Amino acid sequence: MPVLPEFRLEAYLSKWEFAARYHMTASDAESLTIADLLSYADPCDREEFEKQWLGYIHPTGGEVLRSTIAQTYETVAAENILTFAGGGEAIYVALNMLLEPSDHAIVLTPTYQSLETVALSICHTTGIALDSENDWKLDLQQVRDMVRPNTRLVAINFPNNPTGAVPPQRDFEELIQICRLHNLWLLSDEVYRLIERPESLRLPAVVDSYERGLSLSVMSKVYGLPGLRIGWIAARDQTLLRRMEQLKHYLSICNSAPGEALATIALKSSDRILSRNRSLIDANLKLAAQLFRGFPCLFDWHDPPGGLTAYPRYRGKDGVEVFTRRLVEEAGVLLLPASIYRSELTPLPTDRFRIGFGRSYVPEGLAAMRGWLETQQHRKVSGKVQIDSRYS
Repeated sequence: MPVLPEFRLEAYLSKWEFAARYHMTASDAESLTIADLLSYADPCDREEFEKQWLGYIHPTGGEVLRSTIAQTYETVAAENILTFAGGGEAIYVALNMLLEPSDHAIVLTPTYQSLETVALSICHTTGIALDSENDWKLDLQQVRDMVRPNTRLVAINFPNNPTGAVPPQRDFEELIQICRLHNLWLLSDEVYRLIERPESLRLPAVVDSYERGLSLSVMSKVYGLPGLRIGWIAARDQTLLRRMEQLKHYLSICNSAPGEALATIALKSSDRILSRNRSLIDANLKLAAQLFRGFPCLFDWHDPPGGLTAYPRYRGKDGVEVFTRRLVEEAGVLLLPASIYRSELTPLPTDRFRIGFGRSYVPEGLAAMRGWLETQQHRKVSGKVQIDSRYS
C-alpha cells in the first residue's frame, strides 16, 4: 500500500482546533445537541432512535437512511446510495475503486487534500488550478487539453473548499460534455452544496446530470453535524457501488447505528436546519466583509458565492504565514494559512488564508481579530502612537 503524505489540514487542526479560543477557520455550520435534533423528530422517528439496537448495521447503510438520502436527488433510489464513516473514507474508497496504476486522473485545485493525494498515490495525476485572479474560474480548455487516452477520472469540488467558488451552469454542463465525450468518471465533492448565495447559483448534483457521475456528500458541513460521522456516495452504477462496499469492509465495516438514525432525523428536517444555518451564515458574512474591507491595505475580500469558507488575500508585508501564526498565538484566533492548501499538482497563491463563517461565535472571533489588528496598527512606542510598517 502506498504511503500517504501528512494530511496538512488535519495535522494543523489537531494542534490548534481545540487550543485556540476562536476556531475561525471552521468549515462546518453551527452544530446541534442531540436534544435539539430530537426536538425536530416526529414521534415515530424519536421512538425508533430511543429503541435503537446498538449492534452492527448493514455496510451499505440502513434502508431508511439510504432512502431518505435518495430523496435529496432527482434520479436515484436507495440502491444507488452507499454510506460511509464521513467524507474522507468515501474519497479514499472511491478513488481506489475508480483508478488503476496505469490510469491518469485530473484534479481541480485548490481542493480538499485527499482528493489530490489519494489520486496521486494510485496513478499519474495532473491538476488544473482555478484562476485566482478571475473569481476562481475553471478553464475548460485546460480540461480538454489535459485529457489523455488513459484519462479515467476528473475530480471536482463545488462549492469549492476553500474559495467558495461556484461555476456558472453553462460551464458545469460543458464539463459534463467533455467527460461524456471521453467516457470519464466525474467525482464531485458536493459537501457544500445547498449553501449558495443566491440559491439560483446552485448546480445540479452530478449524479443527476451525468450517467458516470458520482456525488459525494456528508452530514458534517451544511447540516453542521460532523459528530454523526455520516457521509455517502450516490452513483447510478450499482456494480461500482458494490465494489466500493467491498473495500469499505476493510475500513469502517459499517457506520454508527445511532449516527444513522440521527442523520435520518436531520435529513427529514433539512428545511429547518438549512434555513437556520443560512441565516447565521448571511449575518456572519456581512460582519466579515465589514472587518476586512475596513483594512484595505491588509486584505482583499470578495464575498464567496457558496459554501462556508472564504479565501481572502493577505497583503501585509510580514506574509500570511507569520500573520496567521501570530494571530492564533497572541489573540487565540485560528485561521488556515495558504501553506495548508499547497498542491503537488499546480502553483497556488501563497498569500491567502481560509476563514469560516458558519459558527455562532463568529462575531466574537471577528471582534477579537479587529482588536488585535488595531493594536498592531497603533503600537505605542515611547508614549507616541506609531504605525507598525508590517501592517500598513
